[in-house]
Amino acid sequence: MMDRRQKKSREAIFNAFSILLEKKPFNSITVQEIIEEANVGRSTFYAHFDTKDELLREMCTEIFEHIFSRELSSEYSHDFSGTAQGLKEELTHLLYHLKDNRGNIVGLFKNESSEMFMRYFREYLAEVFLQFPEYIRDDIPQDFTLNHLTGSFTEAVKWWMKGGMKSDPEKIISYYLNVI
Repeated sequence: MMDRRQKKSREAIFNAFSILLEKKPFNSITVQEIIEEANVGRSTFYAHFDTKDELLREMCTEIFEHIFSRELSSEYSHDFSGTAQGLKEELTHLLYHLKDNRGNIVGLFKNESSEMFMRYFREYLAEVFLQFPEYIRDDIPQDFTLNHLTGSFTEAVKWWMKGGMKSDPEKIISYYLNVI
């Protein structure tokens, strides 16, 4: 378990990395730039992450573990706690979370970092879709169906983000569910 100081350092590194990802490509960012932006020492960075790639992986994992948590709580812009969780609610919660945290996430959709981010995103989405067998047909291979559902959803999210996330998450999910 991390103490408060360690959590604060880790958060500073994540925030610095997000800021840098918005400004420049993943491959152009150096550990030194992350350290300077986060205002932490080199040893502090390496106490948390072995490489910049590991930082990206951990950042994605932390984002998705919260978004896809089975125990939903009330959050700033939405509250799905205490409600029945169908696919519609799960995906709507996801979009609200992406919108609320767009500063940390927008940079992950850019440049080379987006490929890794999207791979993790699709893996987590597949787990969500598997919880709703009514969307998985018996007459079509499961891996094909999951590829289609996660691929079309991630493209819908990219379309929504490209448009500035102006439409309400409920509207985007309505579009998506009507199409699938």
